[in-house]
Amino acid sequence: MERPPTGLAHSPRAWTVSDGHAGNVRQAQALVHALGIAAERDIVLQPGWLAQRLAPRRWPGATRAFGPAFASALQAAPQLAVGCGRQAALATRLLRQRGTRAVQILDPRIRPTHWDLVVVPEHDGLRGDNVVTLLGSLHPVDDAWLAQARARFAAAFAQLPAPRTAVLVGGASRHARLDAAALPILLSQLDRALARDGGSLLLTASRRTNPALFDALREFASRWPGTCWLGAADGENPYPGLLAYADRIVCTADSVNMISEACATRAPVFVFDPGSVGGRPRRFLDALLARGRIQPVDAALKSFPAEPLRETARVAAEVRRRLSL
Repeated sequence: MERPPTGLAHSPRAWTVSDGHAGNVRQAQALVHALGIAAERDIVLQPGWLAQRLAPRRWPGATRAFGPAFASALQAAPQLAVGCGRQAALATRLLRQRGTRAVQILDPRIRPTHWDLVVVPEHDGLRGDNVVTLLGSLHPVDDAWLAQARARFAAAFAQLPAPRTAVLVGGASRHARLDAAALPILLSQLDRALARDGGSLLLTASRRTNPALFDALREFASRWPGTCWLGAADGENPYPGLLAYADRIVCTADSVNMISEACATRAPVFVFDPGSVGGRPRRFLDALLARGRIQPVDAALKSFPAEPLRETARVAAEVRRRLSL
């Protein structure tokens, strides 16, 4: 039996728990920060082969699923653990056995009652008495974050000509495509908009962008003032500065996290070929289209009023209320 969690102090000891993947780390840390808590530890799990296959389900000996370091850490479990991703869902279950309040981000694919709270995107469809839903994903982007990014990247971006068009390029996913056939269509639409409006181009790729696309991206970016970041060889990742300085943002359709963060700014957001996306992410894009927060990419990129979409603070307030933080 899983032991009921103990009560929380006013400022609890807290850990974030993830598999180290950037999107999962970012969501867990964003929620803890929004709770006004300094995480004591950011746990990066090292799953063995059983955990890779069975998590978040438990089995005899599951306390050793992530190696001796995590097994030892269980002996000093914190009062609050915020995990993100399937591996973290097992880890937070194990912590909850030891009295930790466990908050799991993303659908664990088993009953949510194994955690104190489960935080999921609306488009996942999971519901329950202890489930908190949000539109999109958790992230740190708010006015203070953007102001800090503007100050940090002022030397690089403040003097660039307007409109500054930020282009956020992801990669192919299970539900969306971005390949050598699709990319020229996107670049052609951008080319016409930039040729008409002038300004500058702020282009960045993600960890999932296929390197086979880099030459085309770099050649396109060379035609316009601005920046093109495709990886560590290009220096510091300017992504925060892109969001902070963009007058308009163009995103590929593959990443809920990337689009959520773009929509947290006050810039109009254009998504490339949202109609081609399938599965649950399609419901997310349809909700944004219905709200008027995004529009499909076309050669016009005509500006429109944009209200920032910021769910992290609301979710944190709900977590505080439900856990009596």
